[in-house]
Parts: sequence; C-alpha cells; structure tokens
Amino acid sequence: MQFKKYILRLALVLLPVWGLAQTTYLQSGDKQEIILDRMEIEAQKDPVLNFSKTKPLSREYYVNAVRKYLNEDSTGVALSKADRYYIESLLKNNIEWVPEELREDLLSKRPVLNTFYEYPAGFYETHGRDFDLSINPIINFGVMKESNNDQRLFYNTRGALVRGRIANRIGFVASVTDNQERDPSYVQQWISDRQAVPGEGYYKEFKAAGGVDYFDAKGYITFGATKYVDIAFGYDKNFIGNGQRSLFLSDFSNNALFLKLNTKIWKFNYQNLFMELHNAYQREGDVLLGKKYAAMHHLDLSLTKWLNVGFFEGVIFGRSKQFELGYLVPVIFLRSAERNAGSKDNSVVGLDFKANMFKTAQLYGQLLLDEFKLSEMKSNKGWWANKYGFQLGLKYIDALNIKNLDLQLEWNRVRPFTYSHYDSVANYSHYNQPLAHPLMANFNEYLGVLRYRPLPKLMIEGKAMFYVQGKDSTANVNFGSNLFLPNSFGRQNDYGYYIGSGWKTQTAMASLLFSYELKENLFIELNGLVRKQKALTAPIIPTKTSTVLSAGLRWNIGRRDFWF
Repeated sequence: MQFKKYILRLALVLLPVWGLAQTTYLQSGDKQEIILDRMEIEAQKDPVLNFSKTKPLSREYYVNAVRKYLNEDSTGVALSKADRYYIESLLKNNIEWVPEELREDLLSKRPVLNTFYEYPAGFYETHGRDFDLSINPIINFGVMKESNNDQRLFYNTRGALVRGRIANRIGFVASVTDNQERDPSYVQQWISDRQAVPGEGYYKEFKAAGGVDYFDAKGYITFGATKYVDIAFGYDKNFIGNGQRSLFLSDFSNNALFLKLNTKIWKFNYQNLFMELHNAYQREGDVLLGKKYAAMHHLDLSLTKWLNVGFFEGVIFGRSKQFELGYLVPVIFLRSAERNAGSKDNSVVGLDFKANMFKTAQLYGQLLLDEFKLSEMKSNKGWWANKYGFQLGLKYIDALNIKNLDLQLEWNRVRPFTYSHYDSVANYSHYNQPLAHPLMANFNEYLGVLRYRPLPKLMIEGKAMFYVQGKDSTANVNFGSNLFLPNSFGRQNDYGYYIGSGWKTQTAMASLLFSYELKENLFIELNGLVRKQKALTAPIIPTKTSTVLSAGLRWNIGRRDFWF
C-alpha cells in the first residue's frame, strides 16, 4: 500500500477529535520573520515567541503573541518606528486573527471599487462568522547582468495565493505560480550538475541555453485536533532551526507531500513530520519517479524562560512494496524502530539549543550525528564513518546601540560522507537536491548578515559567505562531499578523510541589497553580488569570478536567492 493511504488513515483517526481553532502558517521568506526574530530577542522570555525552531511559523500563535507589544507601557519593550510598522503590518496581513473590535482601525482609507483592498494587505478579503478568505496576486519580475556573460538573465513569476478558514475549524492555503528564469552562470552550472532547479521540481528548458521553465503549485489544510495539537497535511516545505542554514531540515529542496503534527503544551513543543520524497534520478521522458519516505521528530523544551534545548531524529528510507508502519508511531525513538527493522535505513539524530541574552542577542546551534564512534574520533585518523556536523550562530539586534541595525554570524561545519548512505535511495535528499545544507558535506562555512532599516519601509542588507570544501577529484573517486554517491562507491580506504579532503576549493560571496516597500507587500529592489571560486590544490576546478547586478519588483512573495 502507498504512503498516502497510510497518512489518510492516520488523519481519519485524528479527525474525530478536532473542533478547536486552527492555524495556517507564514510563507517561507515572509518579511514578518524579521520582526518576529527581533521581538523574540527583545522580549527574551516570551513563552510563545521562544518556540521558533520549527518553521513555517503559526499565524495564530505569533499574531496574538506580538500584538500585545504595541502597548509599551504594559510590556516594557520599547519599539522603534520600524518595529511598530512591522507589527502593524503583521496584523494587516492576518486579519482573521485580529479581534473584531480592532479590525476597523486596520481598514483601508480608499478601497478599490469598495470591493478590493478593503484591508491594505489583501486584494480580496472577506471575514465572516464561519468563513475567512484572502486572495492575493503573486508577481516577481527582475533583470540581471553578469560580468563575462552575454546572456540575458531574468526571472519572471506570476501567480496567485489563496488563504482562509472554514467554521474556525479548517484552515487552507494554496498558491500556484508560472515561472521562467535564466540565472547567473554558477546557478546554471548547479542546475546542469544536479539536473534540478534549486528549490523547485519538474522543469523544462526555456528558449536559449540556460533558461528554465517550471510550474510551482503548493498548499495544505490544517485543523486543530485539540487545544494543544495542530495538524497540517499538504505539499510544501518545512524548516527546523534558527540559523540561515539548517543541518536537520531546510527549505532548500523542492516541496514535498507531508503530514505534520505539532503539539504545544506547558514547556514543550513537539513536532512529528512525515514526508514522501523522490529518489535521485536522471532526467528523461515522462516516467514515474521512484519514491522514498522520511519520518522526523523534533522536541523543543524550555529549560528556562530564556534557554531552549531541542532533540531531533530522522530516518530516510525506501521500500518497493510497503511502508514501514513502525515509523508512523509519533514517539521520539525512531532509532529503536530502525534497528528493529534491520538497520537498513538512513537514520540521524541531533541536538540544538537557543539562548536569548541581555535582550539584544541570541546564541544558537545544532549538532547532527549521522554515524559516530568515539574511539575513532580520539584516534584522529580520519575514519570515514565518523559522520557529523555542527552549527554555531549569534544574532545581535540594535548593534552598537543603533536601532534596527541587526547582525548575524554563523559557522557550519560538516564532515565527509555525512547524509550519504550505502545505497542511493536512502541518502538525505529529495528531487536531486539536499534536504539539509545546500553544500551537502565535507565543508567548513562562515556566514554573516548585516541588516539595517533606517526607515520603516527601507531595508539595507549585506551578506557575506566563505567556505572551503573538498570535492571529488574524478568521477570514480569519492571524498565524501556528494551525498548522492553511495558511501562505498569510489572510497579508496577507510581512513584519511578530513574536511577539505579531495580537490580542495574555496568560495567567497558578498551581496548588498536595497529593498523598499512601495505599498503593503510590494517591493522594489536593487541587488549586487560578487562570487569568487578557486581551487586550492588542483587546477581541475577553474577559478571563476562573477559580478551580478539585478533589479526587480516582487509582490506577495519572498526573495529568491541562490546563496551557495
């Protein structure tokens, strides 16, 4: 029987107990993530905001949590003009979660034809006793110019987003976009190597060389099973962590079919995530792609009012004729179930933490263990199967006492062969793309983000990245950077594998973005990017330097960046 049948059966078991208010989630890359980040650090001890590791974030929880900070006298949190602007914007974008007595203050002064834009953030909205509906267009147009590249670079996205709820019991979200783009040369090379468009699924070539054309449709339904349990079922992306990257699960790859149970009670937030994924494949004609599955659990615990620790586990597996029913049990001991099934599957475990400090800083981190043997680590011989990675990061808001100047520093380090498996089915991937970090493995990476909002509607953002990675020297020699290769394929011996083993390369990137919000969720943007890649140990990987300038207009959609 197929995964969908098992998921639907599980949903039917849970459906009879539903009946309380449900929630939908903020879009990935939503501008409101910035203010929620800031408010979590400023408030420091907020019982709702501090559960921020599993994304996308709940509209219901976060709107109700942030709204109270508009009253500075009662909370003691001093808001800047930009903070107040973004909190009010959060309310305008989530009218269904704003008390009716407050909605009148959020009405547009001049609705279009007394029908459209009754509220500033909604092209069409209706909010009644048993039905809420919001419809918005999606537009993302832009042109780019890359040095040493005569191609016409561009991106062109058109679509629509629909969100609503029925009888305060069922929530629903659906978006569909039609997309054409021709990206900078390093992205085109990635597409050619991986036979995938970053973050997307099926695609076809578009006109001249390097162009791609793809259709992106996603959506989900949600319902509140009890006062403490929310359930979502659909086709979309999920993310676990507080960083720019995640070593557990990121939103870098394509959408996936998922069932998500989120339980929030007392000092716990526990998420169960079940997904249907696609095997790695070679692009050809219309064929049925192979399926594999994932089960992931994340438990977030507030040890104190300012410190959260988390426990993560996941398993990726493939079955030709059945689904492993033991992985549907929503208890946090997947490794035990995996061992009982014969230890054939790819299981990982992890720890994370997040500490809010001094009302201006947040320290966070992740530790992922794929395989690990302490005696081999102590010997320092570079045993190939010591597969693990870690992340350490710092967020610093209102840096140097400058309001709305925020800094973020992050270090990610992942050993060779991490996320890989002895077969090509159970590796940590989906639709020819990594499920976690886009660099996959065998790298040491440093990231920096500087974000400044001198005016409520203007954001200036600078980003920098530097990483060293060991890549495979030939098609038949595996140094552990490519998780798509079985970890026994091309491995010359069992020892001598360190970060940078193989053809050692380094890549540096820096960008500067100016983004101005013309009206609610409508942004005009200018961006400059410089990327340099060079080989440190061999000339097989050529030195490349790219400068890319871009200008664009986006409406009701997050930015599309290629930060790798």
